[in-house]
Amino acid sequence: MRVWAVAATAGCIVCMIIIIMILRQIREICRCLAFVRSHNTNMRLTWDTPFGPMKWLAAEINSFLKETAEERLRYERESRGLKDSLTGISHDIRTPLTSLSGYFQLLTQTEDREERQRYCAVIRARIDSLESMLEELFTYTKLQNSDYRIEMAGMNFTKCAIDAMLAFYGQFAEKDIQPSVNIDEDAAYIYGNPEAVRRILQNIVKNALVHGAGKVSVLLRKGEGSVVFECANRCEAPEEIDIEGVFQKFYKADSARAENSTGLGLTIASELTVKLGGKLTAKLEGDIFSVSAVFPLL
Repeated sequence: MRVWAVAATAGCIVCMIIIIMILRQIREICRCLAFVRSHNTNMRLTWDTPFGPMKWLAAEINSFLKETAEERLRYERESRGLKDSLTGISHDIRTPLTSLSGYFQLLTQTEDREERQRYCAVIRARIDSLESMLEELFTYTKLQNSDYRIEMAGMNFTKCAIDAMLAFYGQFAEKDIQPSVNIDEDAAYIYGNPEAVRRILQNIVKNALVHGAGKVSVLLRKGEGSVVFECANRCEAPEEIDIEGVFQKFYKADSARAENSTGLGLTIASELTVKLGGKLTAKLEGDIFSVSAVFPLL
């Protein structure tokens, strides 16, 4: 009986020691968590107990802290990028507005017919630029809505591509650019939405028109179960292009800052392409930048 009493006492002492060690470790974990919560630090938990469950708990908490820190860094980068982008967009919108105000004052102060026509043309161009930017912002906002759906049906992709090219005929002529166009005569049909496809192709071509350096080529070909629309342009400063970021929202290469745009053209094209079941890719070979849209054939 006495042996059992001694054994029980020893067991209680061991249990108390274990409990004290666990409680001490829990207090240390709480202290570390409180410090991490109140400070921007990469501090991680440490442990000095031999108990497996406590090690597992500390390891899981460290894993959570690591993920939280990475998420915080991502958020901070995106927040800084968004602020810079909004500043750029504000500047891009304010520029044509300021120009509009100036030309409107000139318009009201002159009686010369030719000058009035010239001022009216400039004002019309600035209004078109603003409408284009606001439309891109509106479209991008719609695409961020998870409930946004696109009505789809069989359509003639080739005809849509030709229409998209013809829409820019005047602008190519103004820039004295003669695009090289190679379109497969055999009509390609896809399951899509004409308005969405037209927006995708026009955004791709407009990107080449705005940022191209005098050389633009367009190719449309049918492959094994798919149709490819590719638009390529020569660029003056290929080293400024981040090929991994061209489809990110508000992306602009430095040399493109002079253009009044939102930096959403290729982002919208990419998101619309995905919604239609296609794929949009970009590549840079030397000073030739190209964007390809691939859609499955009907």
